[in-house]
Amino acid sequence: MLLVSTLRDDRERVLTGLNKRNLDAAQSVDRVVSLDDRRKELQARLDNLLAERNSLSKTIGELFKSGRKDEANEKRQRVNDIKEQTGPLEDELNRAVEELEEALLQLPNVPHARVPAGSSAEDNEVYRPHEGELPALGNDAHPHWELAATYGIFDLELGVRTTGSGFPVFTGQGARLQRSLVNYFLDRNTAAGYTEYAPPLLVNEDTARATGQLPDKEGQMYYVPADDLYLIPTAEVPLTNLYRGELLDADRLPIRLTGYTPCFRREAGSYGAHVRGLNRVHQFDKVEIVQLARPEESYDKLDEMVDHVAGLLRELELPFRILRLCGGDMGFTSAMTYDFEVWSAAQERWLEVSSVSNFETYQSNRLKLRYRTERGTELLHTLNGSALALPRIIAALLENNQTDGAILLPEVLHGYFGKDRLTPLAS
Repeated sequence: MLLVSTLRDDRERVLTGLNKRNLDAAQSVDRVVSLDDRRKELQARLDNLLAERNSLSKTIGELFKSGRKDEANEKRQRVNDIKEQTGPLEDELNRAVEELEEALLQLPNVPHARVPAGSSAEDNEVYRPHEGELPALGNDAHPHWELAATYGIFDLELGVRTTGSGFPVFTGQGARLQRSLVNYFLDRNTAAGYTEYAPPLLVNEDTARATGQLPDKEGQMYYVPADDLYLIPTAEVPLTNLYRGELLDADRLPIRLTGYTPCFRREAGSYGAHVRGLNRVHQFDKVEIVQLARPEESYDKLDEMVDHVAGLLRELELPFRILRLCGGDMGFTSAMTYDFEVWSAAQERWLEVSSVSNFETYQSNRLKLRYRTERGTELLHTLNGSALALPRIIAALLENNQTDGAILLPEVLHGYFGKDRLTPLAS
């Protein structure tokens, strides 16, 4: 959530930045400022009344002690009048605060100055051209959903039977490959200084709102009405909320967290050939990394996280490229996002496997997450990234490494998987 002080003091930068999202926010920004003016006015009136009441209460006690009963009763009547005014005034102030917060929740984060303007994925900037040789498999290459049947990797029909479409069941070698990748990612993350957590898979409304899933993405989240809980779309949500409301000492920073979870996304409206197989599913496994950092260090930490994810893809021997997302393609809460895409040889297209983002103070303002400085207390910057999401990684590993009689695994996975290849099911 944007700070009202930012909207007041840096209005032109805010409007210029939000224009990169194709959003003309002048009226919305002015409305927020007006609502805050109203909140301040009500707060001042209430504070004045309460201060007068406290002063009168002290005076009344002194008057009674000195035997000036009539004067004391006169002032007591004024205290009663004030009490009658403060109740409705407090209600009005609470409504003003709620209205202000709701207006702020409707404004997305302001893109960083380096974020390109644009309206869709076509306007994203290639930040780093592709690394690694693109496999040339010829006309006999099979997409991963065909290889899955030959090698017994996952079964979409079993998922339909037990749950519905978009819930693959991984079997045999596929289940083992998933477990190998999760362990590999977690080991690399913890070696890089991230502390591993195993967070809950359901969160309450406050948690989802604090990281920006509400009110922006409620249509994409699975909801459990009986318990008023949401299934997590990513481990970012519970991991970042572990520090909600905290006031941290500066010497603890940066804080690095990692965690593996299943993720649940409704992905409403996602249809077509481009979402076949594992390209887009409702449940998938992912390992996440999160950092809480000082504002002056956060973009160095963002670069650090980008380099870390790039290192994982190099070790997996997958050709990849990095995009810097334009304003119109960037998430609601992000100030800057880098997307990683791996090459899918059989589909002959790039598949997104990770987003690494800096949210600056947008999440921490909702989280009330601060740290102590010599100047007082300040909001932290929050960052997160996928390291990594499994479905499209598996799709690319299967497609890019297929041979006539096996699917060869990158060397880094040999120890985790126990073998150097996947072999076809016995006929």
